[in-house]
Amino acid sequence: MSQTRPVYEFNAAIVREPSTSVVNGLRADDRGGPTYGGVKAEHDAYIAALRSAGVEVTVLPPLEAFPDSIFVEDPALVFTNGAILLRPGTPSRVNETAEIAPVLREMFETVLELPAPGQADGGDIMYTPKGLLIGLSDRTDKIGAEALISSVENLGGKARIAETPKGVLHFKTASSLLDDETIIATPALADAAVFEDFRTIVVPKGEEPAANVLRINDVVFASAGYPRTLEMLDNEGYKVVPLKTAEIEKIDAGLSCMSLRWYRNGR
Repeated sequence: MSQTRPVYEFNAAIVREPSTSVVNGLRADDRGGPTYGGVKAEHDAYIAALRSAGVEVTVLPPLEAFPDSIFVEDPALVFTNGAILLRPGTPSRVNETAEIAPVLREMFETVLELPAPGQADGGDIMYTPKGLLIGLSDRTDKIGAEALISSVENLGGKARIAETPKGVLHFKTASSLLDDETIIATPALADAAVFEDFRTIVVPKGEEPAANVLRINDVVFASAGYPRTLEMLDNEGYKVVPLKTAEIEKIDAGLSCMSLRWYRNGR
């Protein structure tokens, strides 16, 4: 798993089309229901942005039985040399892993499975140059995180647990990697001990969802609805691609969770 290229250099990704049942997706707060058309439009723009950034995108068909299956990052992790099937921490999503497993086994020579009884969501896992950070949350428990560390080590990588404040839905809901040395985070997470080796940029108060950005090659995908954060990133010198997320945010989602991304050798 060791590599000399940046951890945000990608040339391959998997996404899944939203189902019409996406309007029934999970949500911690009631911010109104999304429309299928609205989610589809945001997802289509997301795919186009990935391709414009130099990523070859595999689009999987919708799964009507799983309203949240558009958030394809949660049931698996992917790397250049293999993949790990996870166990989502929400009962309604557990079987999404079985749906994506055949696709990953076709694409990767090595596919590991997170052993029982732990649970882990991909939304709690951040790729950094120093290894993976696994945030504990309601969706990722310590047993699952420790088992995942072993799986990552079996693929030649390293990982460690990141303690997170109470109330954080997913680790990457409140923090994201911007470059090899920089994290963007909410005020609640910016001072976390796990980020002591990074420079941290704090999103403005009232724009907390904007902490979920996605670095892809030389661009940063960021939510279009948070102008102060967009301006801050621009002033920091990042090449920002604003994307609408108003509909997917109604079901507790952001930009990173809509794709599985990796660097495919010999493409």
